[in-house]
Parts: sequence; C-alpha cells; structure tokens
Amino acid sequence: MSGTVEYRIQAYEMLFDLYILQMDIYCEGCIRKGCIRKELRMGTYLNPGNKGFQAITNDIYVDKTGLIDYVNHTIHTPRMLTCISRPRRFGKSFAAKMLCAYYDRSCDSHSLFDGLAISKTDSYEDYMNHYDVIYLDITRFISLASDIKMVVRDIQDAVIRELRQAYPDYVREEEQNLAEALVCISYAIQNEFIIIIDEWDALFREAKNDDLLQKEYIQLLRGLFKGGPATDESIAAAYMTGILPIKKYGTESALTDFQEFTMTDPDELAPYVGFTESEVRELCKQYHADFEDMKCWYDGYYFDNIGSVYSPNSVMSAIRRKSCRNYWTSSETYESLKNYISMNLDGLGDAVISMLGGQRQKVEPLYFQNDLTSLTNKNHVLTLLVHLGYLAYHQKSKEVCIPNQEVADSFRLAVQDAGWEKIGAALMDAEDLLAATIRGDSHAVEKALEDIHMSKSSVLKYNDENSLACAIYIAYYTAGRFYEIARELPLGKGFADVVFIPRRNTDRPAMLVELKYEKTADSAINQIQDNQYDGILRDYFGNLILVGINYDKEFRGKNAKRHTCVIKYV
Repeated sequence: MSGTVEYRIQAYEMLFDLYILQMDIYCEGCIRKGCIRKELRMGTYLNPGNKGFQAITNDIYVDKTGLIDYVNHTIHTPRMLTCISRPRRFGKSFAAKMLCAYYDRSCDSHSLFDGLAISKTDSYEDYMNHYDVIYLDITRFISLASDIKMVVRDIQDAVIRELRQAYPDYVREEEQNLAEALVCISYAIQNEFIIIIDEWDALFREAKNDDLLQKEYIQLLRGLFKGGPATDESIAAAYMTGILPIKKYGTESALTDFQEFTMTDPDELAPYVGFTESEVRELCKQYHADFEDMKCWYDGYYFDNIGSVYSPNSVMSAIRRKSCRNYWTSSETYESLKNYISMNLDGLGDAVISMLGGQRQKVEPLYFQNDLTSLTNKNHVLTLLVHLGYLAYHQKSKEVCIPNQEVADSFRLAVQDAGWEKIGAALMDAEDLLAATIRGDSHAVEKALEDIHMSKSSVLKYNDENSLACAIYIAYYTAGRFYEIARELPLGKGFADVVFIPRRNTDRPAMLVELKYEKTADSAINQIQDNQYDGILRDYFGNLILVGINYDKEFRGKNAKRHTCVIKYV
C-alpha cells in the first residue's frame, strides 16, 4: 500500500514538472524556492537579468560579493534601505549589477556566484534569484530624456509599463504612480520587490539649480521608501548608490530611513568601497604588475577599519595597459575641481596650496548639505572634494589630504588654470628642479624656492621651518613618481625634515633635506652629518645627496638672498 502511495506521489510530481515546462513559467532558481508565477521575462528595468554581472566577471575581477551577505541580512529588517556613496571610478555600477544578478528571479545565477565569497555564507541560498528586481540607472534616464524636467515622469512610466506587461491583471492602464503599482501587485499575489538605484543623485548633480525637479524626485523616493504600505508590503530591500550622500534640508535628511555609508563614514561597508591593499597585491601578483608603482600612483584613500583603499578603475586600467599613469583625467574632467578651488572661499586657496605642500587640513563633514549649491565656506568645498574623490579623509583626526600621485596631477592641472600662475609654474618646473638638485645645482634650487615664495599664496609667507617644508614639497612636486617622501622621519640620533627614498626600479639617488630658519645652509648639512641621519638608508646602496636649505626673512648684505642651499654628495 505504501508503495502505491509513493508511486502516485512521484507521478504527480512528474506531471507537475511537465506542466510547468509546457507553460514556461519558471526558472530553476525560482522552482528551488517553490515560486510559481504566470510569466517570467527579462526587461530593461524589471528583472534585467545577469548578463551585466557576467560581463564583469569575464574581465579583471575582485570578489566583492560579501556585500550581498550584508544586504541579505537587512531584508525584512529596519535596516532594509541602504545607500552607499562613493566617487566615480569606484565600482558603483559593478555593485548594482552584481546585486541584480543575485536577486533577479528571471534567471539562474548559481554558475556566476558558486565559489565566490557569498556562496560560503549561510544566507546564500535563502535569497538567490528569489525576487522581482527593479533596476534604475538614473543617468540613463537623463541621457534619454527629451527634457530633463520629464525624468521623474519618465522613470515611473517606463517601470509601470514593464510591470503592466508582467502583471496585466494587477496594474491599471491609467496607473501613473509607481509606488501604488507595486502595492497593488504585492497585495494581489504576495509578491515583493528589491529596488536597486544606480547614480541615485544624478539629478542633483545635473539639475543642481532646479529645486522643483529635485523635490519631485524626492517625493518619488519618499513614496517608495518612506514607510507605509509601499515599503512594508511590497519592498523586501533597497540599495542606492551615488556620489553624494542623501541631500539635507536644513539639518534633516530627505530620506531618513536609509542607512548611509559615505566616503567620510563607510563603517562596515568600507571593504566594498574600493580595492583594499591586499586585493591590489594579489592582482599585481596575478597579472605580474609592480605593486610599488601601484601604491605610488593609486594608494592614499584610507579608512580606519581596513587601511589603504585604491581606486578600482585606475588599478584595472594600469593592469590592462601595463603602465601606471594618470587615468583620472581621462575619465573625469578637472574643470569642476578648478572651479571649486578658484572660489577661494574662506581661505580655500591657501588650504589647497598647503595640501600641495604635503600638509593636511582640518574639516568637519557634518555641516555639508550634500549638494553642489550650498557651498559657502572652505569646509563645504573640502568635504565635497572628499565625496568626489579628490581628497582623502582621515576619520580619527578629521583631516583631509591629496591622496596620491594620480590625483595630485589633477590638482596640478587645476591650479595652472585657476589663476595661480606662479604656483602653477613651480609645479610645472618641479621635474627640472629635481634634475638640478641631483646634478648639484644649488643656485637653481635657491631660485625655485624664491619664485615659490613670491607667489600670491599667503601660506608661503614663511614664519617657521614647517612653512618652508611646504615650499619644499611644492618645489619637488613630481618627485613622488620616483621617491617615497617622508617628513620628520626618525633617523640616527634625530629627525630629518624631508627624506626622499628611491622607489624600486629607479636609479635616482636618495636625498636627505634639512631645513633651517634664519641660520645657514651649511649648519643644516652639518646637522645631517652630526646626527647620522643616513641610518634609515642602511639597506640602500646607491648614491646619497645631502641638501641643506636656509631661509632668512631679512636681507643681510648687498648680495644676500632669502634662500640659500648647499648640496653635497656622500
């Protein structure tokens, strides 16, 4: 008897599977979850499939699927709404396509994710290809719009049209409200959506002065995500990514329910902002690239809980082209940077010159309004430049700096066009000055420092050795391509003011620079020798140059100079 029952059950299961195959109403991932739907199809905005992520994994790929596990643990919790902001070239679209491929129920993505980090987590099978995904690339809507003022309406029309095709019985022909359409579907068939928005802040950047359009867009987002039926009944989770954090109106966020992760506070999502140092080391090993060159050009961003962070686009470009160079300006105009530093709000110009000289600047990011129009002081602009990727932010000290050689090149171009002719000229002449120092031309060093001092920036009106060190950094601006440059390094019995340590694969000599204020350049050289400052270079077997520089604020005699320099080979 029991055998007959078992046989009947097997027969019913076979007939059921055959019925499903004939009706073409499932994908393997959905059947694993017992998900039966009238029709499954890929669209542009509803269930876009996994082809985008597949193309990414076919190229140079770093496994960032741990982000999926984070989102999985937010589903059906108060943390279900996630917004992560980061600069261009930091993999925003890659992450969005990855999430689409994982959650989209119109496809089976196991072959893409098996073996990756997410497959080793407890949440892997629980949500794989289990949801209808709505994917919105806001820059796409802007580029296709006949009038940018119609973008919000275009977004709703396009998504509702695909929802109506997939669920004709539950979306009215006259429906124009996306949130209402989602609620109707969810109530009717107990279906939930995951919404992924790429470049969510594009309207705030492209239409930065159109307050009405921005408010219309915020109302759309609030309708989807501000609690109530639309969020609670129809949305399992949402993920937004952009450059700017969520806009503030006064002191309150426009979308308060989102958990935000930014360049000033990435928190637990810091590993997914860019490439970590260990990931870059592994890539260099895999593709036979020079890690020291990568570090020189693309390191410099820093998060307290993971350390160094690299720009993914720049690292991958360097690997593909087998050359470390400036890929930033090829994908990002420096015009915006030039415009911001030209404002010189609240001494901004002096702050930029100081950072060009290797120094850091204090900043308070909480006062930034997260838009491009409420820039009224230096603090606002410096915080904006952090979000745009032009500056690195150190959370503990609340300081910003220019992160690396690649971004430094963008600052050099911007300064040249920003009306700072003498500083720009000094940066342009930096390579010639380095060559003059190596050949022992002390007169060229003296003249270069004098030219920088006579620039328009008040920050270079020296009052101590620290200000003089700033000028040294500017004078030798391009040296970072060939040297690791450190200040106040402990050497021998004391500290060296500026140390130039040659990078691997360069034949440049090491340089120790000692600075004096109202003393003599010879005394600087003597101090280097007396304190055995070459101790840090005990494993270095190339040439070593000692450079002593003194600044006198008063002319002493007819032919006296403010700057004097002595260069000595040892």
